[in-house]
Amino acid sequence: MNTRELFDYDRRFGAVVGVDEAGRGPLAGPVVCACCAMPLGGDFIDGINDSKKVSEKRREELYDVIIKTAVFYHVAIVGHDVIDEKNILVATSIGMRECVKAIDIPFDALFIDYVPDKVRDFAAGDYTNKVRAVKKGDATSYDVAAASILAKVTRDRIMREEDKKYPQYGFLKNKGYGTSEHIEALKKYGPCPIHRRTFITHFIGEHTDE
Repeated sequence: MNTRELFDYDRRFGAVVGVDEAGRGPLAGPVVCACCAMPLGGDFIDGINDSKKVSEKRREELYDVIIKTAVFYHVAIVGHDVIDEKNILVATSIGMRECVKAIDIPFDALFIDYVPDKVRDFAAGDYTNKVRAVKKGDATSYDVAAASILAKVTRDRIMREEDKKYPQYGFLKNKGYGTSEHIEALKKYGPCPIHRRTFITHFIGEHTDE
């Protein structure tokens, strides 16, 4: 779907708040959740789409436009320590819940990119009557796509900063995902402080920091 189709999809439901996350799968770094409500009227921002379909440079450009245009947005960062303590689905639900609780505008529908029912219901909180699980929401809904860009850009910026501290893992390029180069670096150097211990034992076994 193109941006026009995503925009038209949401407008069928009135004022929409979209919720999405970035970083459920990586071996290192946080999971980042975002919610976003774009204006009902006027022109749409051309190029808003599933963040995975947009280049890194274009995402950065769209991020700035989105935060200047949005009626409301909020970003929540849930660290690797919470992911290890709780598990990734609980960590994601915590981030989404923070975003939803921050909403301070009236709206008609809350779109959450497809996640398990327990995550969705916890995230929705008092708005379960307005929540709608949208499969492939970031490729279907304009507001979810905008949220996906906010989440992705925020997380990428974090991982670029982490690369300065731990350049041997290639976070600048892989953003913490389990590429072959990243896994080889893990085997050679062991984990750094931001690695998700519960995610990496499959690759390097149990590892105790010295």
